[in-house]
Amino acid sequence: MVGAFQDAGVVVTGGGGGIGAALARRFAAEGARVVVNDLDGERAKRVADEVGGIAVPGDASAIVEDARDALGGSVDVYCANAGVAFEGGAADGPLDEMAWAASWDVNVMAHVRAAHALLPGWLERGSGRFVSTVSAAGLLTMIGAAPYAVTKHGALAFAEWLSLTYRHRGVKVHAICPQGVRTDMLAATGSAGDLVLQPTAIEPETVADALLKGIEEDRFLILPHPEVGAYHQARAGDPDRWLSGMNRIQQQWEANR
Repeated sequence: MVGAFQDAGVVVTGGGGGIGAALARRFAAEGARVVVNDLDGERAKRVADEVGGIAVPGDASAIVEDARDALGGSVDVYCANAGVAFEGGAADGPLDEMAWAASWDVNVMAHVRAAHALLPGWLERGSGRFVSTVSAAGLLTMIGAAPYAVTKHGALAFAEWLSLTYRHRGVKVHAICPQGVRTDMLAATGSAGDLVLQPTAIEPETVADALLKGIEEDRFLILPHPEVGAYHQARAGDPDRWLSGMNRIQQQWEANR
């Protein structure tokens, strides 16, 4: 797909490292003009300088206008990649309301706010592309991290809604759902991540390659770990059996903590 996004205006939130940085590099290699967003301005600038892009630091919920200005007035592809992950569940001491609120705000509402800002222009011109970095947790779940699992389900649901509502008006939507990816976020998942995600973890560049292939094939669901599709089918076909299997993993994790 060399040159497929030549001169396209691409925005990547959470682009200072990990999957976001890999997406920025991949789109730049395709000829895109890339805005790199991150809360950490230095990280955003470092990646932007590397790819010949523009750094727009700040909260991913509120950077569409600045990113549009930086790209000369038009955003063609918006990668809602910024995310947060918190451990914990309903019985792990007092519920951390701040963790739930932050997870909801970054993992779901930042996508909603971006779409709200982007859709009028995209619908008027009849084209636009929204890429949501969801996680396999949005299709399945994740032990030991209730806020992450729940809000990633929300992110997937919103991406699905965008696609079914606006695809006939030229808006393309893609949901990336990898399992473990070798990033700072994976390193912070602790023993749960070591058990469930580390054994099959892939590099961020593999995720970026999977997205570009999915775009070429015009697919909504991007599965850098293909086996996730089979897990998703098993979950839908026999929820009780799937939950029993996940509970065995939960028990294994508890026994080795």
